Amino acid sequence: MSVGAGQRPRSTPAQTRRAIWNTVRGSSGNLVEWYDVYVYTVFASYFEGEFFDKADRNSTIYVYAIFAVTFVMRPVGSWYFGRFADRRGRRAALTFSVSLMAACSLVIAVVPSRSSIGLAAPAILILSRLVQGFATGGEYGTSATYMSEAATRERRGFFSSFQYVTLVGGHVLAQFTLLIILQALPSEQVHQFGWRIAFAVGAVAAVVVFWLRRTMDESLSEEQLAAVRSGEDAGAGSLRELLTGYWRPLLLCFLITLGGTVAFYAYSVNAPAIVKTTYGSQALTATWINLAGLIFLMVLQPVGGMISDRVGRRPLLLWFGLGGLVYTYVLFTYLPETRSATMSFLLLAGGYVILTGYTSINALVKSELFPARIRALGVGVGYSLANSIFGGTAPLVYQALKARDQVPLFITYVTVCIAVSLVVYVFFLKNKAETYLDREQGSSFR
Repeated sequence: MSVGAGQRPRSTPAQTRRAIWNTVRGSSGNLVEWYDVYVYTVFASYFEGEFFDKADRNSTIYVYAIFAVTFVMRPVGSWYFGRFADRRGRRAALTFSVSLMAACSLVIAVVPSRSSIGLAAPAILILSRLVQGFATGGEYGTSATYMSEAATRERRGFFSSFQYVTLVGGHVLAQFTLLIILQALPSEQVHQFGWRIAFAVGAVAAVVVFWLRRTMDESLSEEQLAAVRSGEDAGAGSLRELLTGYWRPLLLCFLITLGGTVAFYAYSVNAPAIVKTTYGSQALTATWINLAGLIFLMVLQPVGGMISDRVGRRPLLLWFGLGGLVYTYVLFTYLPETRSATMSFLLLAGGYVILTGYTSINALVKSELFPARIRALGVGVGYSLANSIFGGTAPLVYQALKARDQVPLFITYVTVCIAVSLVVYVFFLKNKAETYLDREQGSSFR
């Protein structure tokens, strides 16, 4: 029987130190894994000609189509790794997923170009990205679960926010890698081979992360793992049990994610791409603007988490939903017309302040919807379905509509998606209500 939430004492200094170290170990893998995801979009314009015909005006769309197609594998990965994590532990699942990501990054770094092996080059690129999509599908749900479970109860918002600190940090690291390579090599050499260095970095970094993840604590109790091994808890990590017994929180997880994931990719992938296009030959200027903006977004995450530990999670989601309804039009209307580096940064920064209302706490909000025995699977499947259908396709949708001078349709699309999630935040979420994590580990607010 669980101890009443109000009877739990505050976390001890030892528990806080343990939470800090587990967060560092868990989030370091998240950093490398999301670097491997974003290095693709950051360097897309540089390796595009290595895999597709430069004379084909649709080659850019093909590159982003591959980015979108990999999201098809995320639900599969979330099912596999979610079940794995709920039955064999979070640590083992996280270690496995980062190993897969690294192996595929190494393959992309060394695969010969289209001029050498023909259509086999894009085929290998697609296959590698599909496997990475599979691994990423498992990473999100499992890391969101681990970060939430490893946190101290009164600082869950703060500690769990580091999932997105490192998720955005992966993008920052990819942009920073581009900046270094642009300063070290002429643009022609970056197109020829410099982009390969960026993918190789991700593969090498995973070696360190593999060791760190093997030494982090397991957040599932030994009793829970023993019950699975003995067959006493046969339903742990079961997709059938998730769909029959927890379909309501699964639907909530999907709808909470819908608007947030579209906004995240629109603001953090499409908007930086607009900056890169706007500044044309001023590649370093564009890179500095995007890098500064993403660092700002990264720093905002623990701030949002700390605020949620005081006021609750729902007010931040409402801030994101209401702000996103207005700001999406502003960002995508004025950013392409801006030629001032300062104004470009401020436009990005404004979007990131709004986006933080979702990103800083979304991992925790979803983790609180499910009990431990089904949590990694529930979070992973709910997130990855919405992410695959709406989030990962956002860059492709934007590129396709932009090619037809229909950017206003993209603005409408993003705004409607945010509005759907806002309805959920307003009518279906309660602020500071008791959650499964509260029952298992003590209340965050009482």
